[in-house]
Amino acid sequence: MRNLVSKIIGDRYKITNIIGVGGMAVVYKATDITNGNIVALKVLKQEFFDDEQFRARFENESRAIAMLSHENIVKIYDVGLSEELYYIVMEYVDGITLKQYIEQQGVITWREAICFTAQILSALGHAHEMGVVHRDIKPQNIMLLGNGSIRVTDFGIARISTNNTNTMSEKAIGSVHYISPEQVSGNKADYRSDIYATGVILYEMLTGVTPFDAESPVSVDLMQLQSAPKTPREINPEIPQGLEEITLKAMNKRPDLRYQSSEEMLADIEKFKKDPSISFEYKYFIDDNPTKYIDAIKTAKTEKS
Repeated sequence: MRNLVSKIIGDRYKITNIIGVGGMAVVYKATDITNGNIVALKVLKQEFFDDEQFRARFENESRAIAMLSHENIVKIYDVGLSEELYYIVMEYVDGITLKQYIEQQGVITWREAICFTAQILSALGHAHEMGVVHRDIKPQNIMLLGNGSIRVTDFGIARISTNNTNTMSEKAIGSVHYISPEQVSGNKADYRSDIYATGVILYEMLTGVTPFDAESPVSVDLMQLQSAPKTPREINPEIPQGLEEITLKAMNKRPDLRYQSSEEMLADIEKFKKDPSISFEYKYFIDDNPTKYIDAIKTAKTEKS
């Protein structure tokens, strides 16, 4: 990996320091020398520069974010492509990830949790309205600012639903602890897949743990498909029943039994905020025929080998 610190990229952006390293890109803090603004530069790693799939994923992120304009979604300012570099210039967010905050706090108060969740849903509602499905919602991709506001980031595997050609294979992409059952089984992800991941994040904020965990990613995938999680109130009895019901409805293994939109889930959160003693009487559903999911896992593993 080349050291770009102190370099000027695109005759405009002077790199200050590295602020993050991901699987396919390095994120730098930089100064726009034309106006003095601080920005973040996401630069595709050199080893992936000639990889068509990674380039497609990187291009897709820039297209997806460029379509969006929302206070809870990181802003994109510029995209650069040369023979040596491929980069996206984004809003610099001075904060920490929601994952870091959860790890620091252990358990987040339910009032804070619904505040963050409402912002995530607001961002997703805008993205979905614009035809963009994120498909990798997780606390590592959510930045928390000092004033309590959040920014959703990393649309690298987003799918633009208005385009008939998927940007990447639908095969189990996303992060195993937050991925929806339909993504694990290789089915098409839609807006409700983002709802599922949001429910998992809410669960984690309220309890301090993810609903499913195991030694291997494949084991977590199987749990996503087959297992019922402990209810949040089993782990943290101080969680109000209505909020537990909202969480588990969002996490339903069947997409048709989840919230069908961000707005629908937000509406229940608003009802809960007005009356924390409310009960929605939602029931958590488990598929009674998991064999097809086991077969899907075996097929995916065979294809990878």
